Amino acid sequence: MQRSDIADPAYFHKVVDCQWACPAHTPVPEYIRLIAQGRHDEAYMVNWVSNVFPGVLGRTCDRPCEPACRRGRVEEKNAAKPEAVAICRLKRVCADNKTEEVRALFPMPLPRNGKKVACIGAGPASLTVARDLATQGYAVTVFDGEAKAGGFIRTQIPRFRLPESVIDEECGHILNLGVELRAGERIASMKALLGEGYDAVFVGCGAPRGRDLQLPGRQEAGATIRIGIDWLASVSFGHVTSVLPRVIVLGGGNTAMDCCRSARRLGAKSVTVAVRSGYAQMKASPWEKEDAEHEGIPILDFHVPLAFEHENGKLTGMRFKKAQTGEELRIPCDEVLIAVGQENSFPWIERDAGIAFDEQGLPQLDALTFQSSLPQVFFGGDAAFGPKNIITAVAHGHEAAVSIDRYLHAEAVSKRPPPHVNLLSQKMGIHEWSYDNAIANDARYKVPWTAAEKALASIKVEVELGFDAATAFKEAQRCLNCDVQTVFTDRQCIECDACVDICPMDCISFTANGEEAELRQQLHAPALNLTQDLYVSGELKTGRVMVKDEDVCLHCGLCAERCPTGAWDMQKFLLQTTKAGPACRDHETRRAAA
Repeated sequence: MQRSDIADPAYFHKVVDCQWACPAHTPVPEYIRLIAQGRHDEAYMVNWVSNVFPGVLGRTCDRPCEPACRRGRVEEKNAAKPEAVAICRLKRVCADNKTEEVRALFPMPLPRNGKKVACIGAGPASLTVARDLATQGYAVTVFDGEAKAGGFIRTQIPRFRLPESVIDEECGHILNLGVELRAGERIASMKALLGEGYDAVFVGCGAPRGRDLQLPGRQEAGATIRIGIDWLASVSFGHVTSVLPRVIVLGGGNTAMDCCRSARRLGAKSVTVAVRSGYAQMKASPWEKEDAEHEGIPILDFHVPLAFEHENGKLTGMRFKKAQTGEELRIPCDEVLIAVGQENSFPWIERDAGIAFDEQGLPQLDALTFQSSLPQVFFGGDAAFGPKNIITAVAHGHEAAVSIDRYLHAEAVSKRPPPHVNLLSQKMGIHEWSYDNAIANDARYKVPWTAAEKALASIKVEVELGFDAATAFKEAQRCLNCDVQTVFTDRQCIECDACVDICPMDCISFTANGEEAELRQQLHAPALNLTQDLYVSGELKTGRVMVKDEDVCLHCGLCAERCPTGAWDMQKFLLQTTKAGPACRDHETRRAAA
């Protein structure tokens, strides 16, 4: 194998599993260390720069970072139930504990640059674009048909998961940057909007149409059969305040989990979730399923809906077929909530406006730049490639904002700016380091919940209470500081094998070089996870190479402490993706601006 190119920012970025897995590439270990130090304002800003909605995401994120977390992997043989660091809930800690002084850390927008940008929809993708561009001097106008900003964050996530005050606060941070919100204005014509003199348009209107199920009895019993996302919005705005006694929820995604838990709080005596797939194949996050079951809601998998049964138009039950056995069964009910998916809907974009759509009704976009076939129009969030989640919408917004910024500076939109990267030694003395490299053996701490009788009595009582400061500190200590990298300098190595002897994970080997498949098998502990790289040095004095399996390294620093020559060093790696502004533009443009 060739020597590993650790100068490539992607090399060490990939080693920070949580940040690599996060669509917005939030520097997770960085903010967890700040939380452990009680520096909540700074931790909040690390999140705000990257993911824009720390308080919202600290409660509702789909957490792609946690399945990737190294902690879960290295605990596999040491814990009954290996679990990741509670990354998402630690994010909430900094949001809940920040002070009023955090306001001083928000950036002051640059003077207006004469360019106007319209954002359609006030959801997370549009608000991310608005924030990134408003700070750079763009005049940004956000249009939304509702009375307040937030999009599906506000309309579809129940208040028992996300209090409205958190949404108001974090949307307010963006609007306070000089972003104009034209609430209650639903765009009816893309052509008309393009005629209003905007230099660029971002479409972030989500996937607003819930899929229906046209089964026998759907029309006749339609009065008590509702589309899940529309029903959740009605609950959010107070238009629906109760449900009938027996409720069936169809669907296996997070929307279905929100529907069933909401129905439980609105007075249903029994709530049942029926899903076509197997339990393990459900799209809902594992913790969303667990939360629903914790509240006494059964989830029936492999139940294929056949018909809505009714008497003179009054719904009485549903017929299902069990996919595994072919058996038919009936479940009595008074009300059904259909949460089987969402679709994009762009009736307001004229088909001769210059924007091409595919057969599924989605805009034809460049997957890297989010630019449509009409160069000044960009898409993001659910409106771009279909329903995903909040953090993905934020990531789309960042990339689209970079594209818009480059487009409006007459630069190639397809050229993407490199990230900002720092790699700094943490050595303070022979055996002293500027970070805590002790590995805690604690199991994951549980977030406390509101008492069930209180939580289930109201749709507005928040269920999760969040970590207190002491528990947050202990949970933060479970982080392995994966961004503090083991950096090897081959010319200083004397091949004494001291690092091999002391490594608790047997992940360092000195061996003859070879092809990757061969090397992975001849290490002290075979490196079987092909998704993580091998760290391979240049040739050493004996002709061997140092090979380290990045997969299970604890970043404990024992190799660097033991090394007599300083060939190993612990260096903190910080990667921040480049946002819209001068840093995302070509060097020639930046020099001219200077």
